[in-house]
Amino acid sequence: MRKMATPSKENGAFEVAPLRSLDDFLLESARFQVPNFRDLDKWGKRVYNNLVYYQSNYFLLALALFALVGLIHPLKMFLGLFAIGVACSLLVAASNGGPQIAKFKQDHPIISVIAILIAAYLIVYLLDGILVFLLGILLPFSATFVHASLRLRSLRNKLTNKMEQIGLKKSTPMGMILDALGFEAEIID
Repeated sequence: MRKMATPSKENGAFEVAPLRSLDDFLLESARFQVPNFRDLDKWGKRVYNNLVYYQSNYFLLALALFALVGLIHPLKMFLGLFAIGVACSLLVAASNGGPQIAKFKQDHPIISVIAILIAAYLIVYLLDGILVFLLGILLPFSATFVHASLRLRSLRNKLTNKMEQIGLKKSTPMGMILDALGFEAEIID
């Protein structure tokens, strides 16, 4: 059997981070402390390193919270997703329509006003579904940020992050996302 080449940071491949134990993530061995809000650099490093170290746990947490909101309010979640999808599709269509849209509005002003009023009514009517859908998206982000802010780093966390930063370990999806967003951890803390 042939061996496949190992992925590296240079060719854009990555390694999926292992799932950390519940004991390490949340229970007995986990240590939590409110960060020093006056030292934003230290707080930012803590959040960055926890995001990279616990990324698989955060992904599962996000899926569980999104599914929980969806199970509690399935119809509202679907309607919110539908309303946001339709609104985005109409926005894209209107922005790419250019002169045809302007000519239609000029030729048929009453139909244009009626269409805008119907769209506004539907948005107001589906507002509770939109809010439930946004809650389903924002709740996992909030829970992840709060955990990453409060969780003190362990020795294993520090070593794993250092190995990835100096290139001894393959890049992970969260590391690549944070790097793409411009958040890079310093090699020397």
